Amino acid sequence: MMRRRGSSSNASVHRSRISGSWSSKTITALLVIVVLTPLVFFVGRGFLVPYAVPGKSEDSPDGNKQDADWRERLVLQNLKSLLSKEVIDVIVANTNDLGPLSLDSFRKNNLSASWRVVEKEHSNHTSMEVTKGTAHAKEPPRMKKDNASENHFDFVDTPANQERRRLREKRREKRVADLLKKDDEVVLRLENAAIERSKSVDSAILGKYNIWRKENENENSDSTVRLIRDQIIMARVYLSISKMKNKLDLFQELQNKLKESQRALGDATSDADLHRSAPEKIKAMGQILSRAREQLFDCKLVTSKLRAMLQSAEEQVRILKKQSTFFSQLAAKTIPNGIHCLSMRLTIDYYLLQPEKRKFPQSENLENPNLFHYALFSDNVLAASVVVNSTIMNAKEPEKHVFHLVTDKLNFGAMNMWFLLNPPGKATIHVENVDAFKWLNSSYCPVLRQLESAAMKDYYFKADHPTTAGASNLKYRNPKYLSMLNHLRFYLPQVYPKLDKILFLDDDIVVQKDLTALWSVDLHGKVNGAVETCGESFHRFDKYLNFSNPHIARNFDPNACGWAYGMNVFDLKAWKKKDITGIYHKWQNMNEDRTLWKLGTLPPGLITFYGLTHPLQKSWHVLGLGYNPSIDRSDIENAAVVHYNGNMKPWLEIAMTKYRSYWTKYIKYDHPYLRRCNLTE
Repeated sequence: MMRRRGSSSNASVHRSRISGSWSSKTITALLVIVVLTPLVFFVGRGFLVPYAVPGKSEDSPDGNKQDADWRERLVLQNLKSLLSKEVIDVIVANTNDLGPLSLDSFRKNNLSASWRVVEKEHSNHTSMEVTKGTAHAKEPPRMKKDNASENHFDFVDTPANQERRRLREKRREKRVADLLKKDDEVVLRLENAAIERSKSVDSAILGKYNIWRKENENENSDSTVRLIRDQIIMARVYLSISKMKNKLDLFQELQNKLKESQRALGDATSDADLHRSAPEKIKAMGQILSRAREQLFDCKLVTSKLRAMLQSAEEQVRILKKQSTFFSQLAAKTIPNGIHCLSMRLTIDYYLLQPEKRKFPQSENLENPNLFHYALFSDNVLAASVVVNSTIMNAKEPEKHVFHLVTDKLNFGAMNMWFLLNPPGKATIHVENVDAFKWLNSSYCPVLRQLESAAMKDYYFKADHPTTAGASNLKYRNPKYLSMLNHLRFYLPQVYPKLDKILFLDDDIVVQKDLTALWSVDLHGKVNGAVETCGESFHRFDKYLNFSNPHIARNFDPNACGWAYGMNVFDLKAWKKKDITGIYHKWQNMNEDRTLWKLGTLPPGLITFYGLTHPLQKSWHVLGLGYNPSIDRSDIENAAVVHYNGNMKPWLEIAMTKYRSYWTKYIKYDHPYLRRCNLTE
């Protein structure tokens, strides 16, 4: 037992000796490293004053060189025991490239492109100041040895180092330029995308309503009127919420301020129309709205109220649009009081004339095929007079023009009396009564037979009939579709059997140039010469015809170009040869239940003259003055004929003012009949 203890004790003593010896060596190595590392650092950076070499002056280059060599050897000897050769090479290369870590090195490397070194000279020394400056810093001059720090050795800037710095600066500038270019391209792309998105937004629909912030987008946008309207909207919202939450005092105040704001706004549409008290009303309303917002604001509740108000407003807009459509159609159907008065007075005076005074001169010209013949079917005396007067006033040879007017029995006397009192110069005119055409009866004409049917009478004259497809469109219930004057254009050879060619004119057109050149247009065997209307503003066959019907789909092209009635040259010889009237009768019989097209004369005209229409130059006939406010003025002035097709006829109060002068200049408003019927411009 004693032996074992002794052996264990001896072993422990031996291990402790070994451990103590190893620990002492470790401590000694660490002390050497701790002492030598700062020494190496300061010596390498030039912070320690070197030992003087005997026999050499400090100012001599040889002395400096030997001192630097000795210091380098000393450092390398100390470092070789601690660092590997590869690490030492990296340190040497980095020191040669960057130089000592001092202000000199920053000055040498120019910091960055946005900094520059400014030197200020003093009496005994030079101080360095780094300031923010230009993007292109100049290369600093070689550093000279400072007398105040003569023991410090400056870094020598070699041409190789300068070249490397120049290349680095060049690469840096290129990277910056590339980044700026990319930023510009990104910004430009974003701006273009925003512009494209803004084009698809209708700002008139969105509006810019917000009473909680100041509107600065448009200084001339009548912002005061808009602010009052916004306040009224929010007052109605909080009025409803206050009543719901039983805030009766606030409810009463909101109601009073709402009435005051509504009175202040009145019918004003611009800031200039507002009363002087409007700013005070706005301020008072703003205060009560602020109180209401503090007491009652609930995002969900306010949103629901605004949504309900929006839906109510949309319903009101829908009703008003429907009423507007109805009234516009009603206005288009009615005859103004002045024109009705004119027709009655002329009719009375006509039947007071002796029979021999009711005849027009030059009746021998009516069947002369060598003259220029016009067909005009109208029940409007004033409109017919404008067509005749404008044609004659712009004709080069008025004596060669012959007008064939056809009207109904109600206006037959008035039409005759007007042109007896106001003959069209040397031109020939003749007026006929459509009801006197005995051959035009229901047994021969399908449309007359259809108009006499019970279904058609219910459609036109009963308000409680069931709504069918398209029946809700009031324009198809216009009384003109009941008149044979509208369908007489399909019977021109029967009305004028001895004529070879005739120019058909509607009564809502104005002639601005001589039309005689139309008689010399070669129609190339076609029957109808007309201006096509399949441009941007007009439609093709699929707009007028029902292509879901197999008869229409089999026989016609939905993309075929349409054309316009109003000014048409008809070759009556070709008409008879191709039996145009028979084609019209065939399709009119097939459309008795109105499944091929709706009412009107243009759809059956497109069908009847399909493939038989020769296109004329568009300058002959410009359309749209009765509905399109954006027609180019030059197109109107260069047109031979302008057409007021649409509801806004020039003799109605709903006519567009900008186009009305083209029509009124051919009316003499100082005429006694016009003055007695209060017809003015």
